[in-house]
Amino acid sequence: MSLFTVLLCFLFLIAGIFSGFILRKLISEHRIKNAKESAVTILENAKKEAATIKKEAELEAKDRIIKLQLEFETKTKEERQELQNLEKRLRIREENIDKKVEILEKKEKDLNLKEKQLLERDKKIKTLEDELTDLIKQERQKLEAISGLSAENAKNELINSMINEARQESLATIKRLEEEAKETAEKKAKEIIATAIQKIAADYTSEISVSVVPLPNEEMKGRIIGREGRNIKSLENLTGVDFIIDDTPEAVTISAFDPIRREIAKLSLEKLIADGRIHPGRIEEIVEKTKAEIELKIKELGERACMDTGITNLHPELVKLLGKLHYRYSYGQNVLQHSVEMAYIASILASELGINPETVKRAALLHDIGKAIDHEIEGSHVQLGIEIAKKYGESEKILHAIESHHGDVEAKTLEAVLVQAADAISAARPGARKETLENYIKRLEKLEKIASEFEGVTKTYAIQAGREIRIIVEPSSIDDLKAYQLSKEIAKKIESELEYPGQIKVTVIREVRAIDYAK
Repeated sequence: MSLFTVLLCFLFLIAGIFSGFILRKLISEHRIKNAKESAVTILENAKKEAATIKKEAELEAKDRIIKLQLEFETKTKEERQELQNLEKRLRIREENIDKKVEILEKKEKDLNLKEKQLLERDKKIKTLEDELTDLIKQERQKLEAISGLSAENAKNELINSMINEARQESLATIKRLEEEAKETAEKKAKEIIATAIQKIAADYTSEISVSVVPLPNEEMKGRIIGREGRNIKSLENLTGVDFIIDDTPEAVTISAFDPIRREIAKLSLEKLIADGRIHPGRIEEIVEKTKAEIELKIKELGERACMDTGITNLHPELVKLLGKLHYRYSYGQNVLQHSVEMAYIASILASELGINPETVKRAALLHDIGKAIDHEIEGSHVQLGIEIAKKYGESEKILHAIESHHGDVEAKTLEAVLVQAADAISAARPGARKETLENYIKRLEKLEKIASEFEGVTKTYAIQAGREIRIIVEPSSIDDLKAYQLSKEIAKKIESELEYPGQIKVTVIREVRAIDYAK
């Protein structure tokens, strides 16, 4: 190989190396350019995406602000309405207070007038006493002159005659004064009671131990019973009541002593019938849901009773127990309605008598609180009520009013006496309660028996549903004054031996019949 050839090859080699270097550099620059363009594109896309996200976030924030603003406006509107209602109630209370002030001023004027009349009457009585003394002296002188008796004998005879005369006059005077006092007292009491009763109104329902659920058709009975009775067994186990499915067309009877359990069972069965899916799993779900609803309703009923009566700071457990009284009845009278009505009546009575109504109203509302648990715990509702009220921090006045509201313990405070009066008014007025026929007949028989035990009584008749007893006496053994005395004695014996609502009128009738025959 020649030198030229070697040089030529070397030159080609150098040219190849240089060309490869130039080519690689161009490829690298091209790749760098593409990478820069790709980076710019990604950056622009990221900016666009960020702007989109930001815009969506702004829109979402605006929607949230609008929603919160609407919620705030709704809440503000409700609070404003509540404030308007409170202002309205305050205005009504102010008007009632003004009326009561006018009544008190009128009563004060009447009392001043009566006081003046009494003073004038005392003066007249003193004048009559002086005249009577002068007449006695004159009578004594005449007797001594006419009879020729010694002064001592004449004095004794005069005294005896005056004693007999005074006894007759005193009995007649006592009868007249008692009738006047009774008439005045009854009139005043009726005014106060009428004022109290006119300001309340309540609806009453009959007490029952069973509930009836209507069915859409007879086939539903089979679905309620279920295969081999599994559905009805599940219902009875979960609710603790008896489901009676008999020949009664398109109806199921629910029987239970506990009214709350009975209500849960009734609502659960109605929901299952409406839903159509009746099987143990669904039954358990519906019963649990109904129990939760009843618990919430009990709380709401207790809170409503407190709100209606204006009683605050009551322990939450007491509020819950008050709600339970909605499902409790006594002689057909709803116990919660009875307690709320009593709170109104007691408050009005206290206001009429010038006593602070708050304590009386609170005691009246809680007086039957023991009935909320007397299905579950042994003991009288009075004793249970005392224990509950004491447990949740009620005052001694409240405890004493609860303890004495049935007369088991003597009432020692004005508040306790007013609670007793409000209880009697609410329970005894017509239509408030019902009485079983057996108890009603026994009470009438006992009433007639008590009156028949007195000497001189020939016949007795209990009338007006036992609110009056008429007694026929022998006129030969009972005179007018003795008839008056007999009525008082019979009334006292009835009070001591018989339990009854309200009052019983005792009427003694003495009748003289003159009979002759024309021949």
